[in-house]
Amino acid sequence: MKFCPHCAGPANRVTPPGDDRPRDYCPACDRVFYQNPRNVVGAVPISEDGRVLLCKRGIEPRLGKWTLPAGFLENGESTHAGAVRETREEAGAHIRLGEQTLYTLFNLPRINQVYLFFRAEIETMGLGFTGETLEVELFSKAEIPWDELAFPVVRITLEHYFQDAPGQCFPVRMFDVHRIGDQIDLRLISSSSAREAGTAG
Repeated sequence: MKFCPHCAGPANRVTPPGDDRPRDYCPACDRVFYQNPRNVVGAVPISEDGRVLLCKRGIEPRLGKWTLPAGFLENGESTHAGAVRETREEAGAHIRLGEQTLYTLFNLPRINQVYLFFRAEIETMGLGFTGETLEVELFSKAEIPWDELAFPVVRITLEHYFQDAPGQCFPVRMFDVHRIGDQIDLRLISSSSAREAGTAG
């Protein structure tokens, strides 16, 4: 940040007293500006016959690749509401999120983002979608275009869903994701127990 968004005066990088890292600071306003990670929320929308709804991306990055509906959480919005909205916008579907539906959480410190995916039941489809999506389709496990998935977090979430679905037990899993050169280092750092996971309900 070169200029203060409030007074347009020059901003500096300083480490405030009691802090441990440099922050943007406006000396004229005596105001510190904090930059915090952004939350991305999405859904694993499931049909009555157990298929998953995916979207083919109509924008970069990963134009033409398949993904779960997801996007940035808006101010004043809960994570549940954000996942419902993103699914409506990107997949043209209305979903229902019940209790205990948080499914996967990914920490991506390199790009300052946190991803949260919720399991969801599809209530209505065919509502129309935005230009961010080229097409939507329901897939069984055998039909998933595994080599055409947009992001590692989508692949991991789908792999675990199809692993968990037969027993209808869905532990909540948290991962740290780091890029090392051209490789993705993805590590499971937390998982609820089968008892805590309960059922799909």
